[in-house]
Amino acid sequence: MRTFSEICLTAGTLIVLFVAYVLLWTGVKADHAMADERDRLRERWAASTAPRTGPPAAHPPAPGPAHPRGTAFAEMYVPRFGPDWVKPVLEGTGTELLKKGLGHYEGTAQPGGTGNFAVAGHRRTYGDPFKDFPELRPGDTVLVKDATRWYVYTVRNKPLRTLPTEVGVVAPVPARSPFTGPGRYLTLTTCDPEWGHSHRLVVWAELTETRPVGRASP
Repeated sequence: MRTFSEICLTAGTLIVLFVAYVLLWTGVKADHAMADERDRLRERWAASTAPRTGPPAAHPPAPGPAHPRGTAFAEMYVPRFGPDWVKPVLEGTGTELLKKGLGHYEGTAQPGGTGNFAVAGHRRTYGDPFKDFPELRPGDTVLVKDATRWYVYTVRNKPLRTLPTEVGVVAPVPARSPFTGPGRYLTLTTCDPEWGHSHRLVVWAELTETRPVGRASP
């Protein structure tokens, strides 16, 4: 009987430690990782806008992908989630990548571009970036910033519950969205239920304003 009690106590302790790891430690690690990504991104932006000296290169580099996979290229602000909510957006949606920020669905539009700029994020664990996703409402704004411009997107629907197989939600004209023709759209996705992943929550927005970074933020 004593041995059984000790086994139960050990199992209970391991469960508590695992829950603490999932709820607390993954969040601490993610917060540090996101802060590091934002710092590196802002350093690259500062370097790209600094005055250049010397003659131009004789042979400019050949164009490549818009952003290498795993590289942060934009910041996202969602006022509905709080005044201090800001996350880096990285190229790709791999499991490890989403531990460092939000992920851009490869092949979808760039910020401000024609088509559908589609972004995924964890709802729980790894910083809980989309924890308050169900609170989004039509009329809310989502701000995206790159090296040169602010892009203001306005939400057009309440979160819609879909299946992971409904990949048309990130199409250029997203399926099941309020949109019926080409435009400049934003799709946000996260898992549902809160601690599961059997479904997805999806919100769509459309571009309503752009302005240079040098001007006041929207």
